[in-house]
Amino acid sequence: MKKIIKNITIALLVGGFITSCETTDLDQRVSPNDLSTDQADPNLLLNAIQLAYGTNQDTFSDEAAEYTRIDYFNGRVYFNAIPSSTLDGAWGRIYSSDVNGVGDLVDIGILTNLQALEAIDATTDVDYSFHIGVAKTLYAHSLFQMVDFIGLAAFSEAGQPTEFPAPRLDSGEAVYAAAFQLLDEAEVLLEAAPESQGAVDIFYNEDTTKWVKLINTIRLRSYKNTGNVSAFNAVIAADNFITDSEDDFQLRYGTSELQPDSRHPDYADDYTPSGANIYQSNWLMETMLENDDPRIRYYFYRQANGTPGALDIDGVPVPPNQEDLSCSIEVPPQHYLDGGFTYCSVNNGYWGRSHGNDEGGPPDSFKRTAVGVYPAGGLFDSSAFDADSGLTDGVGLGKGGGGAGIEPIILSSYVDFWRGEMGSDEDKATFLRSGLEKSIEKVQSFGVLDGSADLSLAPTEAEVTTYIDGIVAEFNAATGDDKQNIFAEQYFVTLYGGATESYNYYRKTGYPTTLTPNWELNPGPFPRTLLLPQNEVITNPNLTQRTDLNTQVFWDTNPASPAFPPAN
Repeated sequence: MKKIIKNITIALLVGGFITSCETTDLDQRVSPNDLSTDQADPNLLLNAIQLAYGTNQDTFSDEAAEYTRIDYFNGRVYFNAIPSSTLDGAWGRIYSSDVNGVGDLVDIGILTNLQALEAIDATTDVDYSFHIGVAKTLYAHSLFQMVDFIGLAAFSEAGQPTEFPAPRLDSGEAVYAAAFQLLDEAEVLLEAAPESQGAVDIFYNEDTTKWVKLINTIRLRSYKNTGNVSAFNAVIAADNFITDSEDDFQLRYGTSELQPDSRHPDYADDYTPSGANIYQSNWLMETMLENDDPRIRYYFYRQANGTPGALDIDGVPVPPNQEDLSCSIEVPPQHYLDGGFTYCSVNNGYWGRSHGNDEGGPPDSFKRTAVGVYPAGGLFDSSAFDADSGLTDGVGLGKGGGGAGIEPIILSSYVDFWRGEMGSDEDKATFLRSGLEKSIEKVQSFGVLDGSADLSLAPTEAEVTTYIDGIVAEFNAATGDDKQNIFAEQYFVTLYGGATESYNYYRKTGYPTTLTPNWELNPGPFPRTLLLPQNEVITNPNLTQRTDLNTQVFWDTNPASPAFPPAN
């Protein structure tokens, strides 16, 4: 479970902060932290908005991935393992205040900086429509996401500290409607192709046509969540949304280790002198291994050729080892045995952990599977195992792509799966194919980041075609849950690294039902939403903290937990 504090400082933004500064007068009477609106630099305000937003995408993706087994979740009881502080940082970065830890450079949140931009624009002859259009787009998406995670959000009373020092939260429906209105306003501004006025756009390099495509694509994801088929299809018919990898909405990282650390945060965690720190999801690795998924060598870097209690790369049993993997000597609980689930160890050296495993950390940092070259900019898995030890040289500073990966936010492959989700079984088959084609092509393009990679082990074009044809044929031949599980499994595999929408899909559909259960037989209800951000509850007398994770988002009309989702 990736709860290690991550420095997600973006080099390009920080460069913008530095190069935009003049010589500082140390005798100034006004604190730089208390600048009035007319003293602020609009370009720096937009930088801060982008930094806050980008940091939140890492937070949302990590949380969603852990709940849906795309990443590893450390906790036998959901309520105990998901504290009320989980979204404190994300809340602060959206609305207002100082955030310690992740995103340290963000002193003021997205909404406050958006309001400052609007105030500046109203009092100057310079047109800052580009800044405001981008900021409203990112704020709208953030509002959608906050509703998706806690069911509510602040909007009507937010950003008005004098009139509403303790803002009440609005309903999910009201916030969704407000976010759609913000997208409308942003589109009007950006469709006019305003000048960027020197702004640094880390996402689309000041290309307003791409921003308009993103606006329409955010509409798609939100209509998808609410099940609004007619509105979804209207956006599709207008044909101005993300359909190609050239328009993918993603955050690019660098390779700098210090001042600032611009590397992908997962790379920074795993490629250290002391070894890897993240455990990968056994469910995801095993699903990809069993399917011979062509993306597996890009997603994961194995440091060992076998995991205790499983078969190694040659099919030879690896003895259990209590010191390295204590669960390898244990008898799986009955609910794992009954379902035929892998409790502890995956074959072929894919050394991770299963959902809910709350064991301590053994000395396996140079044995556990690390993040690969996609999307974290790590190492491509070239099966470079030592003949005697069965280990590789291991992870380390600067290895592979040096961390120059991406944070996937909305990719064209994701959109294809959304189109399949909203259509017939025939549509699902069509977009399953196109989504896999786009995903695999993008993932394979990352191989060149690792100059040490033996890409002769990369899947060939023929092997990729065979894989996709096989998955689609299997989908077409299946019925009922089996059909839905194939589609959902491939969607979740595709979402690796940018898994925010997996949480929404799982609560909406209940698929895939093939997910491994929690280690604990009775882990409590699956979290339908999270607790309210504790920092806001403490300081806002109008809020009362929830006592469970059972509250359902307005678009989640399925039976209450624990009956739903069925895999839990």
